[in-house]
Amino acid sequence: MTGHVIGLNLGSGGLQGNIHSNSSLFSLGHLKRLDLSSNDFGGSPIPSKFGGFWPNPFRNFPPFHLGFTLSLNRIVQNLTNLRELNLDNVDMLSVVPDSFKNLSSSLKTLELSWCNLQGKFPESIFHRPNLRLVDLGYNYNLTGYFPESNWSSPLEMLDLSHTRISVDWHHLTRNFKSLRDLSLSNYSFVGSYLAFLANLTQIMRLDLSYNSFGGQIPWSLFLNLESLVELYLSGNNYVGQFPEVDSNSTSNSSLYDFSKQQLVGHIPRQLITLFLDGNQLNGTIPSWLGSLPSLELLYLGSNQLSGNIIEFQSRSLSWLGLRNNKLDGLIPRSIFELENLHYLDLSSNQLSGNIIEFQSRSLSGLYLSDNKLDGLIPRSIFELEKVMDLDLSSNNLSGIVEFGSKLQSLLTLNLSFNYLSLSFNHLSNNTWPQLFSLDLSSCNISEFPYFLRAAPNLDRLSLSHNRIQANIPKWLLDLGKDSLGYLDLSHNSLTGTVGPLRWKNLYYLDLRNNSLQGELPIPSPSTSYIFISNNQFTGEIPPTICSLSSLQILDLSNNKLSGKIHQCIENFSQSLSVLNLRNNQFHGVIPDTFSEGNVLRNLDLNGNQLEGSLPQSLLTCRELEVLDLGNNKIEDTFPNWLESLPKLQVLILRSNKFSGEICFPKTKFPFQKLHIIDLSNNRFSGLLPTKYFENLTAMINSQEHGLKYMGGRYYQDTVVVTIKGFKIEMKKILTYFIIIDFSNNTFRGEISSVISKLKSLKGLNFSHNELAGTIPPSFGEMNNLEWLDLSSNKLVGDIPEQLVNLTSLSKFNVSKNQLVGPIPRGKQFDTFENDSYSGNTGLCGLPLSKTCSAPHQSLASSFQQEDDLEHGNGFDWKVVLMGYASGVW
Repeated sequence: MTGHVIGLNLGSGGLQGNIHSNSSLFSLGHLKRLDLSSNDFGGSPIPSKFGGFWPNPFRNFPPFHLGFTLSLNRIVQNLTNLRELNLDNVDMLSVVPDSFKNLSSSLKTLELSWCNLQGKFPESIFHRPNLRLVDLGYNYNLTGYFPESNWSSPLEMLDLSHTRISVDWHHLTRNFKSLRDLSLSNYSFVGSYLAFLANLTQIMRLDLSYNSFGGQIPWSLFLNLESLVELYLSGNNYVGQFPEVDSNSTSNSSLYDFSKQQLVGHIPRQLITLFLDGNQLNGTIPSWLGSLPSLELLYLGSNQLSGNIIEFQSRSLSWLGLRNNKLDGLIPRSIFELENLHYLDLSSNQLSGNIIEFQSRSLSGLYLSDNKLDGLIPRSIFELEKVMDLDLSSNNLSGIVEFGSKLQSLLTLNLSFNYLSLSFNHLSNNTWPQLFSLDLSSCNISEFPYFLRAAPNLDRLSLSHNRIQANIPKWLLDLGKDSLGYLDLSHNSLTGTVGPLRWKNLYYLDLRNNSLQGELPIPSPSTSYIFISNNQFTGEIPPTICSLSSLQILDLSNNKLSGKIHQCIENFSQSLSVLNLRNNQFHGVIPDTFSEGNVLRNLDLNGNQLEGSLPQSLLTCRELEVLDLGNNKIEDTFPNWLESLPKLQVLILRSNKFSGEICFPKTKFPFQKLHIIDLSNNRFSGLLPTKYFENLTAMINSQEHGLKYMGGRYYQDTVVVTIKGFKIEMKKILTYFIIIDFSNNTFRGEISSVISKLKSLKGLNFSHNELAGTIPPSFGEMNNLEWLDLSSNKLVGDIPEQLVNLTSLSKFNVSKNQLVGPIPRGKQFDTFENDSYSGNTGLCGLPLSKTCSAPHQSLASSFQQEDDLEHGNGFDWKVVLMGYASGVW
């Protein structure tokens, strides 16, 4: 009120509620600077060299919004002398962007990032004559146009990242040569010609990350921007290698691009920040990067870089990220000696050797997971008072770890899957009060860490794959009632019953592979992922499960649950992806309540006592990939109406009461994605469904290669199939694993040569049917076949010599048929035992003890020699061979 206050900073104040229209704030007509922003990004921010803070990319928390409902019109009308306005991270979802159009003509700085602004931003703002800084970044639905008309502007900083405001790239670089800081991350350019960057001679900070730039990085362009000290090109599609120092240069500072056979510039010794993560760069890290004297932030993660990590000489390096590459060898000693190092991320490489003592006492984040590091963990790591994130998981580290009480800043700790033994003897009940995430999986723990009782903000806890043999303590069930979101206690020896689950915000619960019993525990309605398989829970599923409207995965397999399956499956239609009730004691019919638009991907009801027919509402499951209904009492005909499901890959109907013939398909491309079909142990009859075999697209020519598995982030699809005569549970289903099992039915007729079109087939089982005729010689063209079982049928004729070409065949069974003639020899056929051929009295030759007589051995060759001669006289030996095969052997 005195008029002496010309600047008001309430940023990061944790303010809530509304600013009322009669607030004295709006009477400050003399106010020149107003800051109501919040810089709390949920993790430690990293300072940019030229002002502002950038969120720590190692943390994935969303930005915090203050929740103001602003009377912007009052600010605009009353604060007529306003020159700087900062409303970063103020929630303005209900604000119309046009409210800003009347801001003071004296405006120099406008900061509105992370504000949830939507709609068209007024173009007139950009014409303010004194405007020097505009930050509208991360308003994802903010639209508009950056003006193209020529005008004189002193604009020095522009951030339109993650907005939908259109900018003509050519115009911008030609008319705004005063720009020192330009951020257009995740942006759609109009006229995106990087060559025009050369016009920005004053540019010091440039962020073009998460766009669609590809090809080779235009090194000559960036290296010749002499003022450039911060460069961000993350998340593009750049390929190729770094330029190397030109060995022919006398200055040792010229860089040569070997792919283009040309010089591209000089070593950018002024560079402070370089982000090239999330591209497809290959080759090695050049040594000149380690010699940059001013380098502070370097992030090259998620590329395809290989070789050793270089030595770093910059004493100012505070952040080094090389995660998710193919780097190997030892971690250079110079990295451990960096005194100002704050963040180090070398995870997901192939690094080996020991971790040695760090010189830096300022480490806030250390990430060395998913490597091959071994030896002891240096004690000094657990004395880093400023460390917030510590991840050494999935290595070969060993020894006893004794925790101290100095990790007072610790937020996340992950030591899982090493060879460690942990001691909590020196921890008090208030050791890590800020602990947010703890993962001690596979750490030889035999009891629940008692110090967790004093971790009120715990969000994530994983103690899986340990040796905990006890009941779940009551204090653990009371831990983090308002904060715990992720709990994994799987693969222990937990016993007893589980009390009420009171966690209000739990989204992930994993209790599988224990010995828990009693009534099934049902978590809060917020839960999305429930894994309680392989326990001893009994009784019916409590009806409270119907309240879990956000459920995505429900795995209750391998328990002793009973009763009927709840009709409320339709409650989960918009979210449920996996329903696994395998190997329980459920009875009754499958609910016919699958609704339109559901996202069910895997339905596994194998090993229960379900009966009745298949529900027709399964047709609404357009995302269904796995349908396993084996080992029940379902009585129905073949569900050919399932053939139209566009994504179905696994169909298991084995060991039920299905019967009747399999009719012709009703669609042009039936079961076009099918990889596994098992109809064994039913009552199917009639001819083999040749018309289906002709159109099984995925089996004819599978496009799947490499080790890819069916499933998603939290769930790997499993299936039990008969492989080479043995029932095997596949914990993961390879996408190229393709089999047909029609065994133990009453199919009749001949085996069509059409089946040989299924070139991708790994296993074929037609055993224990009533098939007749001969084995098609064209079976020798199925080069991927690993097992073939045609036993216990009525097949006649010989074993085609062409089958010798099946070099992948490791299991072959044609026993108990009526086959005749010599057994083929060579390649895989030299490895098969007597059992493959038993019960065929007409077969002879190894490995059987019955030898083929001399006439038998020479007859075929004799026919071959005389064929041309006799054929010329009108006598066809093929007729003789047919009679010989059917009546003489």
